[in-house]
Amino acid sequence: MADEFRVSLEDDPEDSAVTAVGFGIRDFNLTQAGENNYRRLCVFVHAPDNSVIGGLIASTYWAWLYVDLLWVKEEHRGQGHGGRLLSAAEEEARRRGAKQAYLDTFSFQSPGFYLDRGYEVFGELTDFPEGHQRYFLRKRL
Repeated sequence: MADEFRVSLEDDPEDSAVTAVGFGIRDFNLTQAGENNYRRLCVFVHAPDNSVIGGLIASTYWAWLYVDLLWVKEEHRGQGHGGRLLSAAEEEARRRGAKQAYLDTFSFQSPGFYLDRGYEVFGELTDFPEGHQRYFLRKRL
């Protein structure tokens, strides 16, 4: 019976295939854990000319904040923008009912920034990429 099914490796799959997988896992998760109340959360820092010099891309679901990306343009680092972005995201996440936050970062991306703001390491992958570490951090909000 399994021989009737075909496995395909695709670098650029049809949107319908990706959607089928996404909706499939979403529907399964709903039956197991209930509605996740997923919402995207984006915060940006704008220069006086309105250009974006930094931002944070995150989401909230199942009462958690997940910080996916945080970036500040190099010439504007060390001026508090990153902290303002993270604080704004955490504050909004609390308003949405989040009780905890998590993220991952690399050893070359200043993990101390997060540690200084109350995050703690709960996991580490060495040599990811080679010669560096990938850290997984969490914080109670």
